[in-house]
Amino acid sequence: MSELIGLCAQDVVLGTGAHVKCLGKGRKQRATPLRAEAAALLEHWLQERNGLPHEPVFPSCRGGPLSRDAVERLVAKHARTAQQRCPSLQRKTVTAHVLRHSAAMDLLRHGIDRSVIALWLGHESVETTQMYLHADLRL
Repeated sequence: MSELIGLCAQDVVLGTGAHVKCLGKGRKQRATPLRAEAAALLEHWLQERNGLPHEPVFPSCRGGPLSRDAVERLVAKHARTAQQRCPSLQRKTVTAHVLRHSAAMDLLRHGIDRSVIALWLGHESVETTQMYLHADLRL
């Protein structure tokens, strides 16, 4: 979550090969590709914000970066909204980490190699990504 909170407008690269530049654990720099839908939404959001390159992509009401607690509150708020349309979500706990895990599972289902997923997620080892394979027996 720290990568998301720490994103500045200058870290978002749009157009062909859209990605975000993240600074992860151990101050390791990496580029995480964006799906076309996410890139389009981010482009619209950044234009609407009209912020400076060094300002957060997702600012708090005071203009600084969101806190971890604020992100968790936003995820919980929108999970409650989603539960109204999708009752099966009422039996699930939705957190930022669960969303990250779900995204990794979706990438695996679409045939992305787990070493690539490990790199995008900032895992120290490809073996850390092994848990996603065990979580879905269809793979």
